[in-house]
Amino acid sequence: MTALTLAKPDDLDRILPLIAAFHTEAGIAQDDAGRRAAVQPLLDGSPHGAIYIAGPVRAPIGYAVISFGWSMEYGGLDGILDEIYIRPGVRRRGIGSDMLSALPKALAGAGLRALHLEVARGDDKARAFYERMHFRPRDGYTLMSRIF
Repeated sequence: MTALTLAKPDDLDRILPLIAAFHTEAGIAQDDAGRRAAVQPLLDGSPHGAIYIAGPVRAPIGYAVISFGWSMEYGGLDGILDEIYIRPGVRRRGIGSDMLSALPKALAGAGLRALHLEVARGDDKARAFYERMHFRPRDGYTLMSRIF
């Protein structure tokens, strides 16, 4: 079982390289200053989200970012799995499964009622993985965004 630990302010310099690697892999255009500005409030205890480190805290092998919201439909606190990343060299060893099994348990204890995520429409491999982890598509719904 992969250890999953809530990240703290001291973890900033260990998390930023992982986030940069994910952003490069995913084609997300954000500079180091932008990443730092997005991460720091979560490490400082912002109620809007949390970052979890996978593996040893001193040498993490991955991370997950959850953003919190409120859902009338689900009856309270819900979350979006905004990012999940595992170093390429340790993928396909069950780490992602461990993370997606542990996160709902940890978050349910804090009152979370539902956890959502996005998956690219054409990424059948990722979709199948998420379905094995008990995530289901919401028929009739499409996530839409307005960027400010």
